[in-house]
Amino acid sequence: MCGILAVLGCSDDSQAKRVRVLELSRRLKHRGPDWSGIYHHGDCYLAHQRLAIVDPASGDQPLYNEDKKIVVTVNGEIYNHEQLRQLLPNHKFRTGSDCDVIAHLYEEFGEKFVDMLDGMFSFVLLDSNDNSFLAARDAFGITSLYIGWGLDGSVWISSELKGLNDECEHFEVFPPGHLYSSKTGGFRRWYNPPWFSEAIPSTPYDSLVLRRAFENAVIKRLMTDVPFGVLLSGGLDSSLVASVTARYLAGTKAARRWGAQLHSFCVGLEGSPDLRAGREVADYLGTVHHEFHFTVQDGIDAIEDVIYHIETYDVTTIRASTPMFLMSRKIKSLGVKMVLSGEGSDEVFGGYLYFHKAPNKEEFHHETCRKLKALHQYDCLRANKATSAWGLEARVPFLDKEFVNVAMSIDPEWKLIKPDKGRIEKWILRRAFDDEEHPYLPKHILYRQKEQFSDGVGYSWIDGLKAHAEQHVTDKMMLNAAHIFPHNTPTTKEAYYYRMIFERFFPQNSSKLTVPGGASVACSTATAVAWDSSWSGNLDPSGRAAIGVHDSAYENHLPNGTLTSNIMDSVPVSLTNGLSPPELTIRS
Repeated sequence: MCGILAVLGCSDDSQAKRVRVLELSRRLKHRGPDWSGIYHHGDCYLAHQRLAIVDPASGDQPLYNEDKKIVVTVNGEIYNHEQLRQLLPNHKFRTGSDCDVIAHLYEEFGEKFVDMLDGMFSFVLLDSNDNSFLAARDAFGITSLYIGWGLDGSVWISSELKGLNDECEHFEVFPPGHLYSSKTGGFRRWYNPPWFSEAIPSTPYDSLVLRRAFENAVIKRLMTDVPFGVLLSGGLDSSLVASVTARYLAGTKAARRWGAQLHSFCVGLEGSPDLRAGREVADYLGTVHHEFHFTVQDGIDAIEDVIYHIETYDVTTIRASTPMFLMSRKIKSLGVKMVLSGEGSDEVFGGYLYFHKAPNKEEFHHETCRKLKALHQYDCLRANKATSAWGLEARVPFLDKEFVNVAMSIDPEWKLIKPDKGRIEKWILRRAFDDEEHPYLPKHILYRQKEQFSDGVGYSWIDGLKAHAEQHVTDKMMLNAAHIFPHNTPTTKEAYYYRMIFERFFPQNSSKLTVPGGASVACSTATAVAWDSSWSGNLDPSGRAAIGVHDSAYENHLPNGTLTSNIMDSVPVSLTNGLSPPELTIRS
């Protein structure tokens, strides 16, 4: 990932303003530690912090067309850039960067070129011929992006809140699948797939079509000029990503440069479900496997850094981001700059455990659509920012545009969870890779129950977080929560604790509005909570909150977030005792 910052139409073109833009851009340097650049034209500034993945030698940004009249600052990867270059025979490219096609495509096709891009991206394009600009974000919001407006009439666009929150009167999330044009002064949705209307599809399930679509999605993401690997929790999604990558890596440009043996990475508390399953899958696939162990105290110590980087107070996002944040630092220390990850599958296939209670195929499909449309506020946010905090890029093949079109066109009757017929969650995906002759995974891994990332790293992680919050948030504080935080009022001590930290870093009113809210159980939307009347008294985003579904469901729900003494006793000794926590360890 890279970091982009654009200031467009500002009233100040002084040297002091340039210095200020550079200062703000440096807040994004963790996203792109390899190089930085800035372009200034009149009342517009385009700044860039680069993480070099494709063409590290010559792909520095901003990027230009031939006469340098069109300038682009980009964060992301354009997987079909070689095919797009074939459509531009009369253009000269300055670099081998995949993003170099954007300025030239704009010259040829205008705004409509955005839908031609196959990849993950956020960009700002400045046309100095008429001083107009265009900004766009990828279909699902895999790359993070925000937009703000200054009192002087300026428009600000940044990869992260921290690049613009101190300068704008109002700012908000740049919606995924949209572009913003200065010529119209507003947003337009460029991503318009058939599933977006939420009409119920009727295409019969074809396991081979689904399998091939996913394999193609993985293969195109092996485009890299730097060392890479896969995140491997041992769950279905990450295991399929690893299996397909290992199967097709040989013969690729990446394999010729870095070797055909895949590296895999897993994080967890000692003895966690993910560590055991990840190690087993790695042994089966023959990867070079790296295990990272952390303690509950390691995670608690990192919470403030996590909230600063992830820029949210959403409970489930922070729970899952913390181990990913710790793991990303270790991965980057090994010299790896890009990883493939399994986000998006649960939204496409209804993989969360609460989908067991979907009343019919129509509700099931509507919920998958709602989840996909909101993904940029949750798992995409986590995957992008937890890795980018350390200059690591995460690619997500389950959110490939073509794959999603294939999967979301299948009659949702096939996705329904039917235990009496042996169909668990994501059965159609599991069945697509259940190949007896050339198996992709061991059977018990292929049919392993869904574990949310924050659960799979070790159940005591969430219990420890709740216990820590219990020690720092009093009952009296909770009584006044609605007055202190009238928007998205925290209903648990854990949520209150995260909110306090968030507002210390991002005190502006616009900041709190960028974070979603509402009731949720096991990562459901608020709408799906109504599927089971018992859930309204058990609103926790952990998969274990799906009582009657998860194998390790919370057996004795305690109201108001109360914790039993045995959970409190299990939390590692606080640093205030003068005892240091164990170091984060790595095993290869």
